[in-house]
Amino acid sequence: MRLITKGSQVAPVPAASVAVADPDGHAIPGHPQTARTARMAALSAVVFAALFTAALVLVDKIPGLSAPDSAYQAFYTAGSSGVVVTVGLYLVPFAGIAFLWFTMAFRALLDNPSRLTGGLHLASAVAFLSLLFAGTATAGAVALMLHLTSVPAPPVSVGRTLTGVGYGLVFVYGVRMAGMFVITTTTLARRAGLMPRWLAVLSYVMAAFLLVTTTTQPATLLVLPAWALLMGVVLFLSTRRAPSPR
Repeated sequence: MRLITKGSQVAPVPAASVAVADPDGHAIPGHPQTARTARMAALSAVVFAALFTAALVLVDKIPGLSAPDSAYQAFYTAGSSGVVVTVGLYLVPFAGIAFLWFTMAFRALLDNPSRLTGGLHLASAVAFLSLLFAGTATAGAVALMLHLTSVPAPPVSVGRTLTGVGYGLVFVYGVRMAGMFVITTTTLARRAGLMPRWLAVLSYVMAAFLLVTTTTQPATLLVLPAWALLMGVVLFLSTRRAPSPR
């Protein structure tokens, strides 16, 4: 806050906030948030994309549902594989934290969002993270147990069952919640002037893929961090084009 003098009176004047520009470089009329919030949303989106991708690559070392029993037995006996999966499991919550930061920073950029769409946006974010945490923890339970304890490996059928439950939580339920999150984020961003048309169209296509896909290939989940990275870049560029306060 700065002060200006009018005659003999000193009146406080709030410091001007940094305007946030839309993707076309125009300042958003009446937008109360600062460029700092947009940069926070952009940074957290990029961090989430990086951590989520790294965690996915590491956790993918777990044998798949269709892998033969010999692959599971080799996974149990190879200590290095368990360490890699364990590192991936520890990265998942940090990716979730970055995802929460992105969600809340993005919501802070919205001016009076739709109550329905805004509620669905927050609910889908929480549901996705809950399913992601539960699914990866279940699928990686055997690897974590073998890494942290000295107990013998369970039967292959137990490991395969845990993998199946984890895959179900992530690929059947979690992926759909991710698609719902992309849809609601895109809708809110377009209404607020925070997303260009080309990215909105691409986002809806990505969301549709997440909603209808039936594959259990981990590469499917890379659609979400790819979208988050695009969102982060667009939000960051919007702050760079924002006019300086006078």
